[in-house]
Amino acid sequence: MFDVFLTWAGHGLLQASWWQIALFALITTHITIASVTIFLHRAQAHRALELHPVASHFFRFWLWFTTGMVTKEWVAIHRKHHAKCETADDPHSPVTRGIDTVLLRGAELYRAESKNAETLSKFGHGTPDDWLERNVYSRYAWQGVGLLLILDVLLFGAIGATVWAVQMLWIPIWAAGVINGLGHWWGYRNFAARDSSHNISPWGLLIGGEELHNNHHTYPTSAKLSVKWWEFDIGWAYIRALSWVGLAKPRKLPPQFRLGEVRAEVDQLTLQAVIANRYEVMARYAAELRTTLKAELARAAEQGAAANLPVLRAARRWIGMEREILCERSRALVDAAANASPNLSKLLHMREELKAVWEQTNLNAEQLRLKLQDWCHRAEDSGVTALRELSLRMRRYTPAV
Repeated sequence: MFDVFLTWAGHGLLQASWWQIALFALITTHITIASVTIFLHRAQAHRALELHPVASHFFRFWLWFTTGMVTKEWVAIHRKHHAKCETADDPHSPVTRGIDTVLLRGAELYRAESKNAETLSKFGHGTPDDWLERNVYSRYAWQGVGLLLILDVLLFGAIGATVWAVQMLWIPIWAAGVINGLGHWWGYRNFAARDSSHNISPWGLLIGGEELHNNHHTYPTSAKLSVKWWEFDIGWAYIRALSWVGLAKPRKLPPQFRLGEVRAEVDQLTLQAVIANRYEVMARYAAELRTTLKAELARAAEQGAAANLPVLRAARRWIGMEREILCERSRALVDAAANASPNLSKLLHMREELKAVWEQTNLNAEQLRLKLQDWCHRAEDSGVTALRELSLRMRRYTPAV
């Protein structure tokens, strides 16, 4: 009898090898990641897709079983993050709380915010509120992971406790830490979203596509997180597979445009395409700012304007970023660079005027068209090459058919 117990403790009921155990842990944690990105994030928090009740209930059960997370809490905290992004009220912004805090204590920040009744009331609307949610998933949130621990130990013996620990740490590390931390601190940006979101990697495999965080913050209601041809969102691949069998229906995707011939004047189609793709416009504008700064540095070096070199160099990291997300010191560096360069000054000033085209919600379509047309005329007459190129490109914008 004791020998039987030792055999079970050492190998479990399945008598699995080490690689089989590792594969099991990887598959189960990946299903958990897929459940978070498809159900909690895209379907529940942002209503980017509709899920068939069968798929929805599977994801709810799996998340209860493997994480103990309550749908309403997760959704409310995430929606508040978007509504209050990079402010003191953001539940987990590395900009206000520090990257170390979010990386190492992301799960603690989540638990603390989940106890905020005002957050749940204001941002948790529309989440499941059926009998199962009230009497099982929310009421006995941690009993699910307790059952998972029992199952892991039964299947794999003593090592099953380690498998369970990996399953428990997967979401706190990758979602609460990496996505909420690194996703607002490091990576590349396709779009000039009004926050510090970055794409951690162009290939969203390990975290279900959530690596494409800047894309998501730019188009939060899109069911698809990849936007460039070379980016891959495995979460979207799963959604497509679910849609093929009738278990999911995407509601919204990122806007698209095509470049046609340069129009003599800005028309309503141009206005429509520019406003729909304004974050792409601002990203290109940011790239032109960086290119212009580089040219100004070269000019200052050639002309021996040594006094301007340190001023321009100090602004290199911040010159393309939205003014609203810069700290006071960074804004001062950008302003000093603008004072040292008429071209940069003109570009920065006209960027704020361009943003005003889509920010003035009190104007009708014709008034907005005239404002954009006026901006284009002044940009092309400014004598600044970057402004002229930006204007000519915008006059080629056409909504994708």
